[in-house]
Amino acid sequence: GPRGAPPRLMRLWLRCVPQVVERCVAAAGYSVGEFAALVFAGALGFAEALYAVKVRAEAMQKASEAVPSGMLSVMGRPEANYKFACLEARKHCESLGIENPVCTISNYLFPDSRVIAGHLQALEYLQQNAQKYHFTRTKMLPVSGAFHTRLMEPAVEPLAEVLKSIEIQKPLLCVYSNVDGKKYMHSKHIRKLLVKQVVSPVLWEQTMHSVYERKQGMEFPYTYEVGPGNQLGAILRKCNLKAWKQYRHVDALEDEEAAEM
Repeated sequence: GPRGAPPRLMRLWLRCVPQVVERCVAAAGYSVGEFAALVFAGALGFAEALYAVKVRAEAMQKASEAVPSGMLSVMGRPEANYKFACLEARKHCESLGIENPVCTISNYLFPDSRVIAGHLQALEYLQQNAQKYHFTRTKMLPVSGAFHTRLMEPAVEPLAEVLKSIEIQKPLLCVYSNVDGKKYMHSKHIRKLLVKQVVSPVLWEQTMHSVYERKQGMEFPYTYEVGPGNQLGAILRKCNLKAWKQYRHVDALEDEEAAEM
């Protein structure tokens, strides 16, 4: 339900949940949200997933501290060439004496929207030359490092280790991976891709196309975004308007308050 929805609606939603959950056919989570999607699909235990997320966060934070880096949200005109812009930003960094500079697309959000991550000098260069690259809007994200790029390489080993120690089952429903936009197949596959995700771009736009691909005239499923905010709904709207028309937002916190009443 929308934010601020009366508790009565929330109680109705709670009553609907069992049917919704039973009939659910697919799940996906954005970045760290993949762990939640895999818990929901029965692939990971909640407590183990929480522990893995903690290890992942700490390892990524530590990797962030090694290099002044960050993430830049970019909106562009249809003619914007993000990869070319990244290449030129890397060349700029090389001219400053930075060896092996990083500047790549780290998140594909929706048509004409990307997140670019890498060395701060590269991101500053892109902001200063936004017009040249047909960027209509650039905004630094409030994060400490270049997540989903090779600057996160130091976080790979700690996450791989913790995932080795956790029991992972084959998911009970389709869960789509951020790494390739395809379905997870089995536990070994999940371990491999969750680790790879840390240093790979999040292919969210591509995942939306995988999830909602259907023949002409076929109905779109109901889609629920569970948790704080409705950013994924906003992205879905830009990727697939018809699918978005069946979208609902469920705020987990409001649910708890409703349950207590």
